[in-house]
Amino acid sequence: MYVYLERRQPDTQPKKKTTIILFSGDYDKAMAAYIIANGAAAYDHDVTIFHTFWGLNALRKEASVPVQKGFLEKMFAKMMPRGADRMGLSRMNFAGIGPKLIKKVIKKHNAMPLPQLIEMAKEQGVKLVACQMTVDLLGLKPEELIDGIEFAGVAAYLADASEGNVNLFI
Repeated sequence: MYVYLERRQPDTQPKKKTTIILFSGDYDKAMAAYIIANGAAAYDHDVTIFHTFWGLNALRKEASVPVQKGFLEKMFAKMMPRGADRMGLSRMNFAGIGPKLIKKVIKKHNAMPLPQLIEMAKEQGVKLVACQMTVDLLGLKPEELIDGIEFAGVAAYLADASEGNVNLFI
């Protein structure tokens, strides 16, 4: 008796691509973006998160970094939360109590808080991009942002998005 094995052709399908524009500086919306990004990466997608305007707050270091800035840049820096863990909620912020409550619920349900989701995304190879134009407009300096990110403009995002199977704006 002979057994013929059919030779399988290697999978020639191109890798799926997911791109996310993170515009919001709200903890819950950033968390949703990173949950989707980590899920897509787990499904073997190439994932890019393009952080612009208030979404850049997710990439800010929590510690103050001494850098030279002009008056307006200093004002923006003071008004913007430093780091993912200090971002407010989109609803029910309640003067800062809302984020504390949601973090308590996250911990109770053994879910990952935003800072851990960002680390997981980096570990999975999610490309984290800071919009260079917005970085310049808000007076942010590269040393004020977390390590392991890229800086690019809209053209770079559009190049990724044009090949994307999933493109989201959060």
